Amino acid sequence: MVRRTKEEALATRHRLLDAAELLFHAQGVSRTSLNEIAIKAGATRGAIYWHFKDKADLFNAMMERVTLPLEQALRIGLNEQVGDALGGLRGAIVHSLRMMTTDAQLRRVFEVAMHQVEYVNELQAVRERHLATRKQCVADIALGLRRAARDESVKLAVPAMGAAWGLHGLICGLMQDWLLDPSVFDLVATGEAALDAYLRGLGLQPAPLPQASIPNACG
Repeated sequence: MVRRTKEEALATRHRLLDAAELLFHAQGVSRTSLNEIAIKAGATRGAIYWHFKDKADLFNAMMERVTLPLEQALRIGLNEQVGDALGGLRGAIVHSLRMMTTDAQLRRVFEVAMHQVEYVNELQAVRERHLATRKQCVADIALGLRRAARDESVKLAVPAMGAAWGLHGLICGLMQDWLLDPSVFDLVATGEAALDAYLRGLGLQPAPLPQASIPNACG
């Protein structure tokens, strides 16, 4: 009986997150009420407060369902035991781009995060989480760049942390633009080409790109 109760509670939590994801995507975060989420999930408003402290807590839990696998991929790619720091970093970033184009849930959640959220008072915790995860991601990228430079016995053209911020901005900017209109350019092919050009500009030598047609996003 206890096990069944726990399973039911977990199922309710997932229904609430699913409902929030769909409503946030359809009408924006600030314009979606907790009551609307409860109704769509077939649950009570009290059920929301059983699982989540407030809307920001619910939003962050929704993000963690899809971002944690990506964060884990980056950590695995940067594992010092892998032996190829540049290949691991590059592979993790390309994997993230590819997942954005093939995983409908991931794409939907990132559309919400990048285009449907306002950092109003009730969502300050969302902003804080965004800043914290961004800081950690940039630190991980910087670590990967330092290891790649060490492996290739080169000095980066700019300090690792500055290079990491630039690379993070490049990838996030491509994702944001692509999400606005996926028909404009191929996110994976364009992202991979831009990534390798950036890495070469730092003095690193990523593996050669396969021959591919890169659309001109600027027309």
